[in-house]
Amino acid sequence: MKLFIKDFAGFMLLQAIQIGLFSLVIVLSGYDNIPILVYGIFISLFVIVTYLGFYYYRRRYVYKKLTTQVTDLQQLLEQTDHTPLGEAVDQIMHSSYQLFIEQINKVEEDQANHLKFIDRWVHQMKTPLSVIELSAKELDEPDSSNIREETDRLKKGLETILYMARMRTIEEDFQIKPVNLNKLIQAVNQENKRLYIRNNVYPHLTVTRSDITVETDEKWLFFIVDQLLHNAVKYTDGRSNRIDIKIDQTATKRAFIEITDYGVGIAHHDIKRIYQSFFTGDNGRKFRESTGMGLYLVKEVVDYLGHEIEVESNVDVRTTFRIYFTEAQTLS
Repeated sequence: MKLFIKDFAGFMLLQAIQIGLFSLVIVLSGYDNIPILVYGIFISLFVIVTYLGFYYYRRRYVYKKLTTQVTDLQQLLEQTDHTPLGEAVDQIMHSSYQLFIEQINKVEEDQANHLKFIDRWVHQMKTPLSVIELSAKELDEPDSSNIREETDRLKKGLETILYMARMRTIEEDFQIKPVNLNKLIQAVNQENKRLYIRNNVYPHLTVTRSDITVETDEKWLFFIVDQLLHNAVKYTDGRSNRIDIKIDQTATKRAFIEITDYGVGIAHHDIKRIYQSFFTGDNGRKFRESTGMGLYLVKEVVDYLGHEIEVESNVDVRTTFRIYFTEAQTLS
């Protein structure tokens, strides 16, 4: 109705001015039969209102369609009415829908090709890195360790790029199955053995039960824990040589993984923003390697897996991240 009134506001104003001027001319000409004049004005208004009412009634579905917020693309294909205006609107909607679908398909195709390129490129880059790493073993220290440290950083960066690319099609990359948390943490620690030695920071694992098993995607959970441990080591910054990892269950039998470092901590005003993409906060100014994407990816994956993440931090004291699994996901 609001759109209809706006559409015909000029017409109604013009008719009002026309009736007013006509009545003024009649009165100024000396015509003194006021009841007849009022009757004539009433007839004119009645005809105009009847016309507008009939016009709105025939085109009410068009106005409704033009003012309704679309929540589903299929709404664009719904038939309006059989009036010429309604059919014209339907034709425009159908054309817009087809164009939109074509553009979406084009974007999805481009994204798929981009993902394939990134995946192949990352794996191709791993080969020369492995060659460099093998060659570095033949060098004397500290050159050998320095080169291998840089290749590890490059590998970590490539893995992050690969996971970022896979996030676009994460629903196609899931394989939910029972995962033993103790074995997974052991595998992550084994993968990061050189990282711990190089930074003189070592994990201390506390397991209340070695058989705690959850239902999740092992590869993506590995990525989550690996990213949190890399951050814990990086932000320890020589302040401690210990990281605590704990596997336990809550009182309601929800399994969780807890990772605590004793490094620089996170400023209170940064806590709410640490999961934003490219946000580095105060620590990003101190550690040039910070990209602001690690925790963003962690939060995206955690949410998609249906898990929960929480963080507690005191500056220059400690930072603790916990990954909670639901009761349904906790198998034992």
